[in-house]
Amino acid sequence: MSSQPIIAVDFDGTCVTHEYPYMGRDIGAVPVLRELVDAGNRIILYTMRSGRLEKSAAEWFKENGIPLYGVNRNPDQKGWTDSPKVYADIYIDDSALGIPLKMTPDVSRPYVDWERVRELLVREGFL
Repeated sequence: MSSQPIIAVDFDGTCVTHEYPYMGRDIGAVPVLRELVDAGNRIILYTMRSGRLEKSAAEWFKENGIPLYGVNRNPDQKGWTDSPKVYADIYIDDSALGIPLKMTPDVSRPYVDWERVRELLVREGFL
């Protein structure tokens, strides 16, 4: 792992509840994402949102005091590849196999369980 790991983070269902194209509700991502940044990790917003919806997701990070290293791209990878896939050390996404999810009665789709994700990040040395 590099000295400043890169973590690609999805948005809908990962940082907020699924309410696309609207802004979802808080699911507990903010304190863990801030902790990741404070520990020296670089965060890339990796979302299917585009245009103004992508900008609103990036603004969510700014409003929550979470600096982004990139939005839908890794600024360093163009020097060694033309691939459109965002390079990261890990990916946190509600659609990723093995990511801990939770479901509550007030939502229509499961979303990332950030308490359990934090435990995994600690175990793997990212926190």
